[in-house]
Amino acid sequence: MNQTLQDIPLRRIDGAASSLSEFGGKVLLVVNVASECGLTPQYEALERLFERYRERGLIVLGFPANEFGAQEPGANAEIAAFCTTKFGVQFPMFEKVVVKGEGRHPLYTALVAAQPVARQKKDGTLRASLEKHGLLTPGKDDDILWNFEKFVVGRNGDVVARFAPDVEPEDPQLVEVIEGELAKT
Repeated sequence: MNQTLQDIPLRRIDGAASSLSEFGGKVLLVVNVASECGLTPQYEALERLFERYRERGLIVLGFPANEFGAQEPGANAEIAAFCTTKFGVQFPMFEKVVVKGEGRHPLYTALVAAQPVARQKKDGTLRASLEKHGLLTPGKDDDILWNFEKFVVGRNGDVVARFAPDVEPEDPQLVEVIEGELAKT
């Protein structure tokens, strides 16, 4: 039988072994992040979201990835220092992973399989903008579009939603899903 999402081996940004089972019973917001992206300021809103809902059971999990415009070139120690000093990130960060294409981390394979389509921002302009600037590489329709794509995992471990990168962490549609999952016991 296949391993569950919670059992997939992960490594914290400091190299310590981990898995999502460490956060059992919590609502998770899994985000592929990058330090040199136009969306990097989302770290601030992710931290605010974490601080706002952590007592109710939300954990934001950051997974640095370098597949999009090489916008996460640093080593894990550099990424950790950047997140802490520039954005005051307190939510758990993990080692850099591959989220798209060859070598994709098993966590992202499982997340995408569970939620193959991301909810888009109402104006849905990110994809068009990336295409216009030649930044969108051909791939499968269910591929991670860019940095800061978000997956919500419910308390029971099911992947309940996926949001496009330009859906801000405090966007009402994302907050509604998080609050709905937090209300479940």
